[in-house]
Amino acid sequence: MQLRTNTGLNKGEAHHALKNALRIGRQGEIRDRSSESRHYRMPGLNLLAAIVVYWNTAHLGGAVLQRKHAGPTVGPELLPTSHP
Repeated sequence: MQLRTNTGLNKGEAHHALKNALRIGRQGEIRDRSSESRHYRMPGLNLLAAIVVYWNTAHLGGAVLQRKHAGPTVGPELLPTSHP
């Protein structure tokens, strides 16, 4: 149970770090004064983070398949640590 909790916590922290990296143009802060601007910016940031996660997942899967066909395979013990 503790392992599952730590895994979930690490995923949440990694997702938060990704969002902070995507907001670097505004020094990691949303400074819009109006609530309407913040209301539009946050879903946009969530969408951008989802696109990055999807792109990484799709390309990581392709890299694993390419590696399987090229020669030395990726050990199954390494794959669980590489997913988003």
